[in-house]
Amino acid sequence: MSVFTSTAEFYGAYRSDVPPVVAQRLAEVAPPAGPDGVRRLLDVGTGTGFVITALDPYFDDLIGVDPDRDLLSVASQSLTAQIAQRRVALIHATAEDFTVPPGWRPQLVTVCRAFHWLDRQRFLARARDVLAPDGVLAIFGDRSVWAANAPWKTVTLDVIRAFLGEERRAGTSTYRAPTHDYADDLVDAGYFGVQRESIPVRRTRTVESVIGYLHSTSFASLTVLGDRRSAFDSELAERLAPLVDADGLLVDDNEFTILTAHR
Repeated sequence: MSVFTSTAEFYGAYRSDVPPVVAQRLAEVAPPAGPDGVRRLLDVGTGTGFVITALDPYFDDLIGVDPDRDLLSVASQSLTAQIAQRRVALIHATAEDFTVPPGWRPQLVTVCRAFHWLDRQRFLARARDVLAPDGVLAIFGDRSVWAANAPWKTVTLDVIRAFLGEERRAGTSTYRAPTHDYADDLVDAGYFGVQRESIPVRRTRTVESVIGYLHSTSFASLTVLGDRRSAFDSELAERLAPLVDADGLLVDDNEFTILTAHR
């Protein structure tokens, strides 16, 4: 069973998109189209296809890979036009064992908010196999609610822990954070020119969207909550209500960290 079982509906509706400024930066670090004039993107762990949507204006031929059929179904609905135009293809496969068409070499491979789930050594080797000779790998993501930096996030974590325990859940198991820097993984796998940068992002959320976002995660999905879902939602809504501003919004000061490396 996937750690994201039962999340697809919420994932598509409540997960934050890739901001235009981040998409533009990713497009800038990737090399231009190859000799055939086609610029290609491979997005691994594509989920509902939000990275492909953000980077679509910068690339000609895009492939998304994900092992979760429910998430890919949502992606196929949101990318219907591009799929019909044969500009986008979605592949049901793991990050470690995917295949692409013969000779298909992307200028950019992206992994957003998913690198921690992967067998990193196997994935990095597979990505090197398919990248164009001058291709770039980009691993990026923003901070989750577990990196609490605002009162509403602290309250949210209090409610999560009250219902689900102190340890962060990951489906039916618990989440184990990586023990070393991702940059070291890239260097060990033979990538070079590793660079890291951060791009600040400010978002606003409603109480409803916070709850919806949590149900899109591996740690507070409907599968994890079970029959506690209604009580969880009610408790969180009650605790967050006093923290919204005059417009009913909660401010999320966040940032995207982008780690890039060359093949």
